[in-house]
Amino acid sequence: MRTWNALHALNLTHCDAGVSPTAWQRSRHPAAFRPAIQVIHEGIETDLLGPDPDATFTTPSGTVLKAGDPVITYVARNLEPYRGFHRFMRALQAVQRRHRHCHCHAVIVGGDEVSYGQRPPDAPNWREKMLREVSLDPVRTHFTGKLPHAAYRKVLQVSAAHVYLTYPFVLSWSLLEGMAAGCLVVGSRTAPVEEVIVDGENGVLVDFFDTEALAERICEALEGEGRDAALRDTARTEIRQRYTVKQGVAGYGLLAGLGVAGFQTAASPCETPRSQNSCRLDNRAAGCDRASHLTVSAGVGRRLEMSEGYERNLS
Repeated sequence: MRTWNALHALNLTHCDAGVSPTAWQRSRHPAAFRPAIQVIHEGIETDLLGPDPDATFTTPSGTVLKAGDPVITYVARNLEPYRGFHRFMRALQAVQRRHRHCHCHAVIVGGDEVSYGQRPPDAPNWREKMLREVSLDPVRTHFTGKLPHAAYRKVLQVSAAHVYLTYPFVLSWSLLEGMAAGCLVVGSRTAPVEEVIVDGENGVLVDFFDTEALAERICEALEGEGRDAALRDTARTEIRQRYTVKQGVAGYGLLAGLGVAGFQTAASPCETPRSQNSCRLDNRAAGCDRASHLTVSAGVGRRLEMSEGYERNLS
């Protein structure tokens, strides 16, 4: 663990300022570093996202799903336990058994690689492992793999219940994008999800390990008949107020002492604001009198420690 954290700590020791996208990630750093770390989320492209009552999505099998249909959605870069895929699959089995005679469908977006954690020891990937464990209706269960962004937006727009589960870990853009698209999100009561979702105000939260509660909340969303409209509207409004790319760029610019345009130019050598590398900002190119170091800090160096209890509960 100390070796894992060593480079991260070295960057923080030599930087002039640090950035963490969530308050919880900032809190995972040693207290000595926290005063230098600002909480600035990089933001999402909210202008590309929003409800569409006429939206449709065609599944790989050819089924056409429409906005207003009882559609459950789940999105992750890859399908794996860090994002609660195993918990979702068990809950989906319960939902389909309760809705055996209705037409609820599940659209599951994500690849079979590993982004975090490890592959299962007894299966090629977590999708195949969970399909061996649970019994799902193949006609109503649609695995899409990874999708182009335009198709992904349609998935969000036809969603009646969008499930987002995660270990205490970095916050996915897909959660924010789902809220910005007007989804009713059923999320895990874990950090840093609780920084974004307030249960009963802009979404629904459940215990990560409570499969029965997750299934119940999904069913309530499917049967809501418009009663969740206020939650959806509040979620969309709050994301547009707090998590836009424009706000993220402005926050980085203010931190670096640059105008927004100058910051964009100076920061371009950094491939992504999510990297944990120390990025040198040549402020002199933007008219400033010195160079500084900015560390963009994910705050997940203690990942093994944080996830230990969750890994023990894979069964």
